[in-house]
Amino acid sequence: MRSILNEKNLKSKKILLRLDLNVPLKNGRISDTTRIDKILPTLNFLIQQKAKIIILSHVGRPKGKIVKELSLKPIVEDLKKKLNTNVRLIAENIYEIKNKYFFEKFDEEILILENIRFYAEEENNDHKFAKHLASLGDIYVNDAFSCSHRAHASIHQISNYLPCFSGLQLDLEVTALNKITNQITEPITCIIGGSKISTKIDIIKNLIPKFDNIVVVGGMANNFIEYFGNNIGKSIKEKNCNQLVKEIISLSKKKECKIVYPEDVLVSKDLNGSSNNRELNQILSNEMILDIGPKTINKIIDIIDNSKTILWNGPAGYFENPNFANGSIKIAKKISENNKSNKIFSVVGGGDTVSLINSLNIANSFNFVSTAGGAFLEYLEGKKLPGITALN
Repeated sequence: MRSILNEKNLKSKKILLRLDLNVPLKNGRISDTTRIDKILPTLNFLIQQKAKIIILSHVGRPKGKIVKELSLKPIVEDLKKKLNTNVRLIAENIYEIKNKYFFEKFDEEILILENIRFYAEEENNDHKFAKHLASLGDIYVNDAFSCSHRAHASIHQISNYLPCFSGLQLDLEVTALNKITNQITEPITCIIGGSKISTKIDIIKNLIPKFDNIVVVGGMANNFIEYFGNNIGKSIKEKNCNQLVKEIISLSKKKECKIVYPEDVLVSKDLNGSSNNRELNQILSNEMILDIGPKTINKIIDIIDNSKTILWNGPAGYFENPNFANGSIKIAKKISENNKSNKIFSVVGGGDTVSLINSLNIANSFNFVSTAGGAFLEYLEGKKLPGITALN
């Protein structure tokens, strides 16, 4: 995989730059600019190199149809302000743009083609569509790690028609994930949450041979609590998962990886209620588990203190209600504290987890914060991502 950083002569080259600018839009306004902010270093680097930039990106899932509400126009306006340069949205049909010299019609350094998913050919990984896109540039750069698990035309098929490079953000993402899966500094701990074991089982199986501790929190921890003979009331749980829990426990014993699940919990009768602390054998049938309890928090903090590397994906509880945010907040602040004193290398991923640390204004206290969802998880599963394979 060649990084665009190592390419010497980019002056006046037309760079087809695939980004993930899939930011949340509400009434034409961006509510979270994290994904835009993360790719600014790549854009600034290319501007400094006096390259001509043509951005390919998407918002939402228009399914091959033009949806006005999913236009990239708000993103263009945000980039103009942050880069202090002119950025033009090219709204005309991509097929009407006949060659790479269309850039000569414009004064702007940066052009953005309208939502690439307005074309069904994008998600179909259509080779003719990819070839036409490639005809618009001299070099292709993928800086959209979070889309790289998709075999789409602007991510996968396009690599057959142009010299290909990785962008700065993609380099950082792959380096961080390699560091926690291949270049490991032990002891290494994974704190993993979410509601479904079935979506994380392959990740857990892939990490168990490499990690010292897997700490299971969130909704999926309820399956472990119930598996070991406890009543979980009306808590969220995934059905028919005893076999999956059994597989995890069995593999962890063989590989000497410790599986940790809550020892005590916070419960309520509904999501908006106040919290009550419960031992596992005290949970009532009309209560639901919504956070980890103080004993469990102390245990996890102790594990963090005795770890050199931390991967965190998934909050510990229903943090949207402040009464059940304490577990997640304590974990976040402890990792942040140890990171500041250079005791650990930390990687955080997952939309909810990133939202939490952003709300606490401590995102800069982690070695790497990933905005990638599916790509992040599939990489941890050990899968080959089409977008990364294409660059190789």
